[in-house]
Amino acid sequence: MDGGPQTQEAQLRKMFRRLSMGNAERRTHFGYSERRAALLALRKTLREFEGPIIAALAQDFGKPETEVRLTEIMAVQAEISHALRHLKRWMRPRKVASTLVSFGTRARIVPQPKGTALIISPWNYPVTLALGPLVSALAAGCSAVIKPSELAPASAAVVAQIVAEALPEDLVSVCEGGVEVSELLLDLPFDHIFFTGSPRVGKIVMQAAAKNLTSVTLELGGKSPVIVGAGADIKRAAKMTAWGKFANAGQTCIAPDHVFVAKSVETQFLAELKAAIAKMYGRDEAAQAASRDFARIINPSHFERLSGLIAQAEAAGARKLTGGASDAQSRYIAPTVLMGTDSQMGVERDEIFGPVLPVIPYDRLDGVLARIEAGPRPLALYLFERDRAVIDQVSRSSISGALGVNLTLVHFLHLNLPFGGIGNSGLGAAHGIWGFNAFSYEKSVLENRFAPIAPLMPPYRGARKRLVRVMARVLGR
Repeated sequence: MDGGPQTQEAQLRKMFRRLSMGNAERRTHFGYSERRAALLALRKTLREFEGPIIAALAQDFGKPETEVRLTEIMAVQAEISHALRHLKRWMRPRKVASTLVSFGTRARIVPQPKGTALIISPWNYPVTLALGPLVSALAAGCSAVIKPSELAPASAAVVAQIVAEALPEDLVSVCEGGVEVSELLLDLPFDHIFFTGSPRVGKIVMQAAAKNLTSVTLELGGKSPVIVGAGADIKRAAKMTAWGKFANAGQTCIAPDHVFVAKSVETQFLAELKAAIAKMYGRDEAAQAASRDFARIINPSHFERLSGLIAQAEAAGARKLTGGASDAQSRYIAPTVLMGTDSQMGVERDEIFGPVLPVIPYDRLDGVLARIEAGPRPLALYLFERDRAVIDQVSRSSISGALGVNLTLVHFLHLNLPFGGIGNSGLGAAHGIWGFNAFSYEKSVLENRFAPIAPLMPPYRGARKRLVRVMARVLGR
């Protein structure tokens, strides 16, 4: 957006009017064929922009090409293909059975687009978390504004180019810019807001949405723990934990934040974890620093925050199992595993969101579950265990956005599962049918065929009064 604050606000309001003016028309004319065409156009353009996407993420924070293909391009392509396969069924009105009171009527639920949506996406997965929700919005028949993060400017520019190439500006617009643009957008009366980011900013978004009674989907984060049980396949636990933690240099909302490991397998787990890191990223500091498979920290501020967490933990008595090397100029922090941390240290208290992994030994699983229960509800909880009784115990007794058993991260790519958090980690769900539902309003339609309604109308005397009493007794049984 160009110009000063007043000009910028006027431009945003003009854009919003352009998008929202077509809402009534879209409800009747943006049907299956039109939505399918929009999704196909987005898929085609995404393919054409693979090179620029890879280059942009390398420029913003050194994200490896293969990781970009896997977590950015493939993830959105899978979302589009899934929507195309199931869209006709999602859009179909659903008949519902009559009840005793509604005898003589015919009922159905009709999904309708909410209208104009605002998608505020973060910097850590700047393509997936901008275009993934857009797929759901288009499938639901909504127009949308995407506000990408200013912290990944090259990626934001590519997202804007993809949208401009694929879709008309009266259907989707991209607004680049800083916090001031987000604040101006949040003042507008959108019909739905889809926000991905931190719990702190999520609360601000929810407060802004309340001014216009706008519905929200909040995809947040928090401290997602790993539990390595005494009955775990230790080699698999270490490999999956290392991959889940250090992909994207730990800058993933569902990355393992810390590991609780049973003391009986602690030594073996630490050895396997160290070996897994060495195999993935290099066997010494020089090899890891030169690895093309390891991303960099997004900006100097986050680099200083993470470096401070490590230094503070070490000063308070924690020790490094591996890692700790860093370079401020390239914003590189090596995959780092910390031992001997405690609850007073920032690495145990705050969300890490970087390549630093505290490993915490435990004696009793009940104590671990109690500690998780006492904190904010995590976006993901990971359990490595082969004992079905332990798996069932953790599943029953814990609350989290998702539970991953003997894996990490992969549930994000499973489009037949809802993706979302609970409490501090989020509100609502995304992906597949849940994404479609997030941008849709389910309208109740009830038709009178031969319903005996007249005997229930005033005046309530005689037979009518007795009829209501009989009905109340029957329904109360």
